[in-house]
Amino acid sequence: MSDDNWDLRESYTFDRNVIAEIRRAANTGIYKIRGWGAKRRLPTLDDLVFLGASMSRYPLEGYREACATDVTIGADTATNPVRLDIPITIAGMSFGSLSAQAKEALGRGASKMGTSTTTGDGGMTDEERQSSKTLIYQYLPSRYGMNPDHLRAADAVEIVVGQGAKPGGGGMLLGQKITDRVAEMRTLPTGIDQRSACRHPDWTGPDDLEIKIQELREIVDHRIPVYIKVGAARPYYDTALAVKAGADAVVVDGMQGGTAATQDVFIEHVGIPTIAAIGESVRALQELGVHREKVKLIAAGGIRSGADVAKAIALGADAVSIGTAALIAIGDNDPAYDDDYRRLGSAAGFFDDFQDGNDPAGITTQDPDLAARLNPKIAGQRLANYLQVLTLEAQTLARANGKSHILNLEPEDLAALTIEAAAMAKVPLAGTNWIPGLTPDPPTNQSPPQQL
Repeated sequence: MSDDNWDLRESYTFDRNVIAEIRRAANTGIYKIRGWGAKRRLPTLDDLVFLGASMSRYPLEGYREACATDVTIGADTATNPVRLDIPITIAGMSFGSLSAQAKEALGRGASKMGTSTTTGDGGMTDEERQSSKTLIYQYLPSRYGMNPDHLRAADAVEIVVGQGAKPGGGGMLLGQKITDRVAEMRTLPTGIDQRSACRHPDWTGPDDLEIKIQELREIVDHRIPVYIKVGAARPYYDTALAVKAGADAVVVDGMQGGTAATQDVFIEHVGIPTIAAIGESVRALQELGVHREKVKLIAAGGIRSGADVAKAIALGADAVSIGTAALIAIGDNDPAYDDDYRRLGSAAGFFDDFQDGNDPAGITTQDPDLAARLNPKIAGQRLANYLQVLTLEAQTLARANGKSHILNLEPEDLAALTIEAAAMAKVPLAGTNWIPGLTPDPPTNQSPPQQL
């Protein structure tokens, strides 16, 4: 841009988006609520690459040599541990934020691939229990829909301490999505906005949590594993305390994790990226001597591809959990409904007003006419197809690194493309042995001193 047009140059600090948000806030006096996840540029798993096997390591041959993908959770404590065929699970998303058809579709797709889905806030629906071979029951601070009989009917329980999109904050469900059925399940008035608590009412720390885990194990007669889910803020300490409390698995949810509804300021400004959170959780597990053995680590927050799956596992996770990607797979933001999205002031690929309940795809809605647009059988098959691709991609990368089981991937198989990613993931910057913060600074380009 020439100096003559300097006055027309957009401000970096106050660009048009910032100006628009200031004006919106000034006009309404209401903070912005939306769904989806962080939209700012953050370091992601794309900033890592696999080194692959060549001379120093020997690759496995294509599809002729097996690469296993199974994961078992709770083998030491539960009489019925969770056994997954693939290391990709479906994250907790509530009936209320999602339609009953969407919950059924998630169960169908996960079951086809031998993995688990999760209830979310508000309790268990018949649709998802019947369609899910392995169903994880979330136990949240709100206790909405908490039913001991449903807990006993689950295959694991996940105690939610925090969520990646809003660590330190509770959930939201606006009144237009609280139908008679949702209200009955949550013991709430119909049509009134609901805000979930941000902390559990009956414990204030890890000692109380240990008692709660023992109580839950007694309710289910020690049959099923117990997970603890934390939003990635202080993952080293949170993971260590979860282990102390007796968790069979820790779910660490990075700030790229999605949500159906929360304050935009939470989504964009609270928590740390997934790439940084995994390593910190792994460090805690390793120091306690339970990594890869007694306690499993499930990484969540912005997982999109088989490469993401394999990289998260190489960093030390035992499995990953997907939410936003699963919704896209079953039909969220479908271009077929672009005209409908535009009538709502958005467009296919950009729609994030999940809180309003007007989703044309019938996924994040309680409107019966919109929800009827989603065929659970077709949507479930789409999810299964997507999970199959993720698994095949992850296996391909594992074989290329000489691994006969995907859980044999390790940090030594990775390099980072940026200094930020190297520091967060604690793997060397590509072409060097330098890990910022862990190894000495890289040598300068100065010539060595001449010998006398």
